[in-house]
Amino acid sequence: MHIFETKRLFLNKLTLQDAPFILELLNDPSWIRYIGDKNVRTLKAAKEYIKNGPQKSYAQLGFGLYAVKLKRSGRAIGMCGLLQRDTLEHADIGFAFLPKHTGKGYAFESSEAVLKHAHSILGMKQILAITSTDNLASEKLLLRLGFNFSKLIRLTPASEELKLFENSAR
Repeated sequence: MHIFETKRLFLNKLTLQDAPFILELLNDPSWIRYIGDKNVRTLKAAKEYIKNGPQKSYAQLGFGLYAVKLKRSGRAIGMCGLLQRDTLEHADIGFAFLPKHTGKGYAFESSEAVLKHAHSILGMKQILAITSTDNLASEKLLLRLGFNFSKLIRLTPASEELKLFENSAR
């Protein structure tokens, strides 16, 4: 079942059948550099990640991270959606794509659909986003999506400093 549909993409809830894709994405060097190493090294671990992350979020919150798939092939190319972190006051948008699918507008297209859904269907007045201080590509995308830089934060006292962005309902 498609949660969102854009001109070129479907966004679906992640299922256990997406484990091979999750394994590939979470072990991509850019994921590890900008998001962090989740220690997902096997299909079993990828299934656990799906169950304990996105699927748990769908059940508890009604939203989460979605698989982004190309309409023309059905192939999963990335993830995009909303997360609710204990350390942030509002939900934040997250996105990540396999390297061969970056620079083609897919992150913008899927993020725009997620933001519209968050504001108009879920009734969220404010959406946040966080990036590593050196993740210029994500920062550029967030600014294009209408986010504004707010401040530097740390999710925990021991974590790296991150840039916090805000997007209010229009």
